Amino acid sequence: MHITNIISQYFGKFAKTEFPSFIQKIINKVYVKSMKLDMSEFRNEKFYKSLNDLFTRELAIARQINEDEKVFISPTDSLITQAGDVKGDLALQIKGMEYSFEELLTYNCANNFEKLVDGKYMNFYLSPRDYHRYHSPCDFEVKRLLHVPGKLYPVNLKYLNKQIDLFAENERVILECVHEDKLFYMVFVGALNVGQMVFEFEPKVETNTDVRDIQIYEYEDKKVKKGDCLGYFKMGSTVVMFWEKGFVELEELTGQSVKYGQSICQKS
Repeated sequence: MHITNIISQYFGKFAKTEFPSFIQKIINKVYVKSMKLDMSEFRNEKFYKSLNDLFTRELAIARQINEDEKVFISPTDSLITQAGDVKGDLALQIKGMEYSFEELLTYNCANNFEKLVDGKYMNFYLSPRDYHRYHSPCDFEVKRLLHVPGKLYPVNLKYLNKQIDLFAENERVILECVHEDKLFYMVFVGALNVGQMVFEFEPKVETNTDVRDIQIYEYEDKKVKKGDCLGYFKMGSTVVMFWEKGFVELEELTGQSVKYGQSICQKS
């Protein structure tokens, strides 16, 4: 097991510990203040029984989402670190740092690689202060879920500029999705101190464990609606989306912060 996985396991144990109420309130208050969390859409920090509860907090009031059927919405509150055209099989983890979607998605998705060549991609970075739940960007059907074990390097901007093939090195969960007979992928990338990635429709997935082989779950008629909560990170991390060629036109969002529910692209 890599040192990043060990560190993350220990942090995860600390984060899920429910300390006595007066101590937990202090921990939560310090975290909210030090990370500059905007709690205006959430319950007061004193109500969370552990740091994990705070990390995975739900919105207190349902957020309005873009209901236009042509629009894909952002699945997360995050920073768009890169977005654009896939060049052959290459995308950018950060400006000047390419990686192959074939390595990221693994040989298990090889039958679909041709569809993704010259398609579109978008990278969403969730910082520790962001809302950590991820949602469905449109109505779609989940065809497969792949859990790919790996390391847990940090995914902040410093490491994106430093670590080659960072996304493909890290543990990740891949959703193979179909919308109106068109293919797209959502890749949820683990990171240092992300104790776990949770998927509400697949409780069998357990991340950051001793599992070393790729786990594949196949589905029939597993449908989700636009805006549905798919799950959550137990800390900040990254989501990468890929769309097949000719499927969507991206909005110009690189370098901008987005909120779950706002438009990120439209169907061509």
